[in-house]
This record gives sequence, C-alpha cells and structure tokens, in this order.
Amino acid sequence: MEEDIISRRVKERERVIREAKDFVNSLKGKFSAFLIGSYARGDFNAWSDVDVLLIGEFSGNPLKRLEEIDFPPGYEVIPLNEEEFRKALEKNNPIVWDVKSVGLILRDDLNLCKKYNLRCSEGKNNR
Repeated sequence: MEEDIISRRVKERERVIREAKDFVNSLKGKFSAFLIGSYARGDFNAWSDVDVLLIGEFSGNPLKRLEEIDFPPGYEVIPLNEEEFRKALEKNNPIVWDVKSVGLILRDDLNLCKKYNLRCSEGKNNR
C-alpha cells in the first residue's frame, strides 16, 4: 500500500515538472526558469501551487509583468530580470533559497546556471 502512494506522488511530481517545462518552453523570447517551492522539494499537497521563478528581459513594475504572461491556473509565476535575480542571489533573498538548494531548471536560455555557478538539476528526483 505504501509503495502505491509513493509511486502516485512520484508520478504526480513528474507530471507537474513536464507541464511546467511545456509552459516555459511555450514562452517567446529568452528566459531562464526554475521550478521552486513544494513541487521542487517534493513536499507538495493537494493545495500546492506550481511555483516558477521566471527570469527574462523584464522592465517596469513586477505586477504589470504578470499581465504579459499567460500562465496556467494553479501557477505562481515570479518574473524577475537578470539584475534582480543577481541581487537576490547576492543578498541570499528567500526567493532564491530553493533555486540554490532544490530548484529544478526548466529552461536556461540566459545560461544562469553556469554564469552564477548554480547546481541545476533537470527535474529528476534529486534527493
């Protein structure tokens, strides 16, 4: 019985990772994107949303940026430009904690993994 529950959770996480990759790969332009939060950590539940940190050539108000992105229901997208991402890394801002520890790279057009020497996992169970 326990294996059945674990198998279902693994399959659910893998499904969400595939869907998140499909979402970020559908975006036009150059982006780097990380799956963060409970699905990256593996401790998601029925009420969890899909947290995606999206780094791109954004300008202006971060809330206005969200209006430009057509993201699926149940997704929490955090749009940053590269300078904001760099500053968050330098200040060890909580928004990047998961990127540094368990974040999964979904797309990396900006080569952020190499540029900032991040441990980037491609979405397999990295525990």
